[in-house]
Order: sequence, then C-alpha cells, then structure tokens
Amino acid sequence: MKEELVKPFVKSGKEIISQVANIEVTQKDFYFKKEVVLKDNIGIIIGMTGTLKGQVVISLTEDIAKKIASNMMGGMPVAVLDEMAKSAICELGNMILGNAAVGLYDFGASVDITPPSVLQGNHMVYTSSSPEIMCVPFEIEENQIELNLLLEK
Repeated sequence: MKEELVKPFVKSGKEIISQVANIEVTQKDFYFKKEVVLKDNIGIIIGMTGTLKGQVVISLTEDIAKKIASNMMGGMPVAVLDEMAKSAICELGNMILGNAAVGLYDFGASVDITPPSVLQGNHMVYTSSSPEIMCVPFEIEENQIELNLLLEK
C-alpha cells in the first residue's frame, strides 16, 4: 500500500475524533500486522468500494466508546453500549471514512463507503485476504483507538 494513501485516514481520524468527540487525540506511528484482534474491544467495520477496495476496522475499548458516545450525544451519560450509543459510534466511523474518502480523491482514488457494522464480543479475530493490515493507532486518555486498513488497490 502506498504511504500517501494512508495520509487521508490519519488526518481524518485525528480531526474527526478530536472535533466530534471533543477529546484530545495523539497519533502514534503506524505499523503492519496480519490480523485484527478484538479482545474486549468494540470493532466498527466499514467497507470501501471503487478504485480502492477493502475494509477499515476501527477498534476501541468499550470505556472509550462509551465516553465518545456520551460526548457525541451532548454529554448524556452512557453506562451501557445500547443501540443509541452504538449508533453514535457507527456515525463516528462513518464521518472518519467519509472524510478520508474526500481526501483520497486528491490522490486519484475514488471510493464509496458502506454503512458501518459493529462487532462486539470477547477475543474475536478479524482476518482478510489482504496480505498486510496497516494499523494507525491513536492515543486517547491512556486508551488506544486503532484504524486498521485492510485495503487492496
């Protein structure tokens, strides 16, 4: 995967999380891995079609998912990730990918995104036919959110 194609995801992830969720975000160095392991995490999966195909799996802890959902819903307390909170988290994923899709256009990639789906459970492993998964981690209040890019050109 060309490194310039990662830039819109990094920029979008940092901007959208900090603006929409009103949380300070620090981007860490990206790295490659073979699979996405969701131990006690929430996964948001969004597909991409067009000149760039694949999926993006956004992995975050349940605690940070609740905090983000609460902030997105005007500070309403979120004790459990109910359907409303999951909808808010999915919308965050939608905004990140939608914004990244606009940025990808500047690099000659025209993409459409699919509606997000939520994965929740204990120790799920998400694999892909992609040879490598690029992981873009962000640190938020001692927690980590990962944008896992499972893309094929």
